[in-house]
Amino acid sequence: MASPRASAPPPEIPEQNCRYREVQYWDQRYLNAADCAPYEWFGDFSSFRSLLEPELRREDRILVLGCGNSALSYELFLGGFPDVTSVDYSSVVVAAMQARYAHVPTLRWETMDVRALDFPSGSFDVVLEKGTLDALLAGERDPWNVSSEGVHTVDQVLSEVSRVLVHGGRFISLTSAAPHFRIRHYAQARYGWSLRHATYGSSFHFHLYIMQKGRELTMAQLAVGTQILSPPRPPTTPCFLQDSDHEDFLSAIQL
Repeated sequence: MASPRASAPPPEIPEQNCRYREVQYWDQRYLNAADCAPYEWFGDFSSFRSLLEPELRREDRILVLGCGNSALSYELFLGGFPDVTSVDYSSVVVAAMQARYAHVPTLRWETMDVRALDFPSGSFDVVLEKGTLDALLAGERDPWNVSSEGVHTVDQVLSEVSRVLVHGGRFISLTSAAPHFRIRHYAQARYGWSLRHATYGSSFHFHLYIMQKGRELTMAQLAVGTQILSPPRPPTTPCFLQDSDHEDFLSAIQL
């Protein structure tokens, strides 16, 4: 078992949301990660376990993107899914996680950019991400009109996810982004997958998207996917997120 950790102090919030996209920010934030309790974006494992576990098989090769210092990978191991590889582009947090879970040799931790994964095609049965895309899009000024850079960044990640998945593999994304913001990114025929959506949480609903490679999107979903080039109209009245997570960008944008 992992040794108890001190309570995590409030994370240092960047002055500008765009800093969430910078590896330097995360390196600084995770300097003491080995000595602090995990920080969980969008709920801990128990909050979405009932939705996630039916999508997994014991023998699955699982890849966790942008793992940070979340306990998700370890919770998967405890839940009976031993083959888990976790990547993050912060070498600082990867080193911390390697040290924290050195007693679990089947958990692997690697420094890697999710936009250019260093794995052969078809290496994984499941790819998970929790908040990674949200962080990469945090600097967007207008959630209704994502910049070409933002669209390209998401496409880089999703293209890599599709590449490393086997036929029949699942990509599972946990996020604060509601369907009218996120489905347009996922619903692209070139990724070669289907798409389902569920919500979890009590006072505030987070979103869980499940893509299965080798299946097809519906015509309605493909139509939504065209909104990448023609963004949807914003609502007539402002819509603000209210959530217990104190990270600034979560209460300011929906992507």
